[in-house]
Amino acid sequence: MSSLSIVAVVLSVVIFIYFYNNPLKHGPWFLSRRFINWFPLGMSYAFLYMGRYNLTVAKTAFGDLMSNKDFGLIFAAGTIVYAFSFLVNGPLVDKMGGKKGIIIATLGAAVANIVLGVITWLVLTKRTDIPLFWPFVVVYALNMYFQSYGAVSIIKVKANWFHVRERGVFGAIFGTLISFGVYFAFDWGAHIVKLTLANQPANASWLHQQVHAIFSTPGSSIDALWAVFYIPAAILIGWAILDAWLIKETPEDAGFPYMDTHDASSGHMEEEYSTMDLLKKVFLSPMMLMLAGVELTSGVLRNGIMQWYTVFAHQVPQHGAEMILENWGLLLCLFGIVGGFAGGLISDKYFQSRRGPPAALFSAFMLMMAAVMAMALKTNPLVVGIAALLIVAAVTGVHSLMSGTAAADFGGRKATATCSGIVDGCVYLGSGVQSIAVGYLSGIDWFWWPIFLMPFALVGSTIAYRIWNELPPATRKYIDEHEKKKAH
Repeated sequence: MSSLSIVAVVLSVVIFIYFYNNPLKHGPWFLSRRFINWFPLGMSYAFLYMGRYNLTVAKTAFGDLMSNKDFGLIFAAGTIVYAFSFLVNGPLVDKMGGKKGIIIATLGAAVANIVLGVITWLVLTKRTDIPLFWPFVVVYALNMYFQSYGAVSIIKVKANWFHVRERGVFGAIFGTLISFGVYFAFDWGAHIVKLTLANQPANASWLHQQVHAIFSTPGSSIDALWAVFYIPAAILIGWAILDAWLIKETPEDAGFPYMDTHDASSGHMEEEYSTMDLLKKVFLSPMMLMLAGVELTSGVLRNGIMQWYTVFAHQVPQHGAEMILENWGLLLCLFGIVGGFAGGLISDKYFQSRRGPPAALFSAFMLMMAAVMAMALKTNPLVVGIAALLIVAAVTGVHSLMSGTAAADFGGRKATATCSGIVDGCVYLGSGVQSIAVGYLSGIDWFWWPIFLMPFALVGSTIAYRIWNELPPATRKYIDEHEKKKAH
């Protein structure tokens, strides 16, 4: 079975779980209309990932044109801009809505990717002597600014359509969409690179011939690597059009009655918040700061693996683990989905929608797997690859629970974008820290790579343990009332 077929089967299973999991007994049309809402929104977000991590694919293809240190600094610049963008974009999306936000994200990221493609074309065809580094720093940072609208927009719309008791499973769906995006970025991106190589095989497929004809100059000996940026841009524009057509901000906009989601905004929906009020809900809330702390540590682990494993495996041949490198995008997708659903189901089914317990358990598991990586790094490539994938599974579960779910629960519908955005921004602050650090440490000895990740996993599990019993008051009240009804 091809990787695309596997992803299609997994997507079908995810859609089945969505319709099967209906604790509030919504009617079939509500479930269908909500699916029509979240599916294009989610796929837009997945392809935003393709337009984000295509930089990693391009770095491998660029060879000596981009060093580890340069790559780390470019990625760090983008992630730091992404993180601080939420101070503006979070309150903005809370006011204008997630539908407008996702359209800004897709179109803005598409334009930035087109510019990255143009820069790549100019440098590779020697139409300019300017190195890739500084243009990429600036434009990739711009790309990440627009990308930052994506996460807050999908969570903003989700908060309007999903009750708190449903959000754990939707958090798993959110993690699945992230995983699909990683698959699109790494596997589709790598395939695009192969399709645009100047030296075509004699038995080149029809698709190979067409892609090569579109992006390559006839008779040129230069690989058309700019296609890695152009193709995601074209896909994003297509999803932006579908988003404008299909997405409804709230159930009421789609003709359904008002639905109380029983999050922190329950009973306060008539209140209006200024930008300062929204920011205070994060920076003056110990709970939000702890969620942000967990996410900062998860950002170090998340991109500490996804960003660097392929670079490591190309520079230090992983004999016996070639299958992992060849199928990195698909494996990230599958392991991420398992982690996302494990976290969401554990939270909703076993801990009354508390997000702290699975986050603490998963962070502790990541600490153990990073230690395994460190011990096996120079002796057992297969163990290293499996441990890296297990970290990806666990960190996807943590990320979908913290940014995709807990921040919305405790922030409430009125402040979802601001709260989830700033919490998500801390993921990318962590990503920026690890990008600079691992870019430097890998030049000394790759052994320091997993060693650097371990303290962050320990800190993350410690913070998550402190919020083990926390629930928003409205959620706790709803659960108590629901349990009383069941008892009678």
